[in-house]
Amino acid sequence: QVQLVESGGGLVQAGGSLRLSCAASGRTNSRDAMGWFRQAAGKERGFVAGITWSGGSTGYADSVKGRFTIFRDNAKNTVYLQMNSLKPEDTALYSCAAGRTIGNWDYWGKGTLVTVSS
Repeated sequence: QVQLVESGGGLVQAGGSLRLSCAASGRTNSRDAMGWFRQAAGKERGFVAGITWSGGSTGYADSVKGRFTIFRDNAKNTVYLQMNSLKPEDTALYSCAAGRTIGNWDYWGKGTLVTVSS
């Protein structure tokens, strides 16, 4: 089992920045990939960014490339999502996920809400 707890969400004005954190615990060495997803009201959950613990390989959704950065602290078992130049359309519940590889997610956190005002 892997437990994931997100933090760092909040209300920010358009153009501002937020940093989300996802603390992993439990059998973290059983899952190499970590990812961030988001779900806006009335929409399906979508992939935002992913990273591997082992090699640090990253991937991003086109909508966030150049604005968001995912990075990890292996010693703290924590993955971060630095979000810059935020837009109102970034407003969503952001959830953390873990999986054996990027794309194969099987553990989820409860999420943290990000609201971007115009």
